[in-house]
This record gives sequence, C-alpha cells and structure tokens, in this order.
Amino acid sequence: MGRRPTRLLLVTGLPATGKTTLARVLARRWSAPLLAKDAIKELLLDVLGAADAAASRRLSDLSFAILFALARELVTAGVSVVLEGNFRPAEHAASVLELPGPLECAQVLCRTDEPERILRLGSRASDSARHAGHRDAEQARAASPPAEYLNVAGQRFLFAGTEAPDWVQLLERLDRWWQGGRAGRSGR
Repeated sequence: MGRRPTRLLLVTGLPATGKTTLARVLARRWSAPLLAKDAIKELLLDVLGAADAAASRRLSDLSFAILFALARELVTAGVSVVLEGNFRPAEHAASVLELPGPLECAQVLCRTDEPERILRLGSRASDSARHAGHRDAEQARAASPPAEYLNVAGQRFLFAGTEAPDWVQLLERLDRWWQGGRAGRSGR
C-alpha cells in the first residue's frame, strides 16, 4: 500500500477575517504543524523592528520566505502542514507550486463583511496583547482589495461565517479532505 499524499492546507484572507483562529483550531484538531506568517513576523519585529510601512512590508516578505522554506522541509519529510497568512496570489502561488510532492493542496479563504473587519482591526489596535508591529490602526484606515485564492490546484473552501453552523459544516468538510475523502462541493 502506497503512502498517503502529504496534505498542505493554506488558510488565507485579509487581516481580521479569522484566519489565525481557524488555522489554530485545524492544526490542533489534526495534530499538524502550523506555520503562521505573523508568528514569524512578530519574532522578526522583536529583533529587527520596523520603523515604517516599507520596513514592515520587507519583514512580511521575509516572513513568507521563511514560512515556505520551513514548509518545504516538512513536506519533503512527508509531514502534512497547515500554512496561515494573508497570502498574495500574484506572489505566493509560485512558492506553493515549488513545494515537492506528492502533495495534496487545499485552500480556505476567510472573509467577513468589511465593516466588521474594520471593527476587528480597530479592536486589535487597542489590544495591549497584540503586537504593535501589525499596524492594525493603519490597516483599518486603508482600503484593501478583496482577498483571492492562490492559483494552485486543489480544493477550495470559503469561510465567510462565524456562526456555529458555518464552523461545523466547514470543519466536517475539511476533516474529510484531510483524511483523504471527498470534501464535497467547494465554497461555503
């Protein structure tokens, strides 16, 4: 019997759409490693700092490079992994496609209504436990283009709800995909 393909789940979306919460739930649920861009960036911010938005963007780029390097090591070893971040389709699809196989990829795109997202960002900006390097207050004032899936093969799931039925349905579908079964229709 052949080895089950390694699974790679990308959890993506704009800041304050529930990516980190969902990714942590899934990683714990599946006992899988979670590589989160912000966890890497926060360490870099603590060591290197970021004096302005341009420096912060460079640290984000470096954080993604580290995330994909770690992911490469894990999937090469046959370890399934959850990756979380506000992936940029034009920049990060190639990094996913360069990961070694056999690899089964799926994506969860997290979305929320824009007024709700802005409220969440404002709340984060005043949270003393939140790393100041995320510049949440600036993000709340800036217009963001809608988040998109990366152009990579695999199942796509949309998470646009925070109510219990939305969570239950999504978790059931993702569990089936993670275990190698049919996840059903993509979308919400």
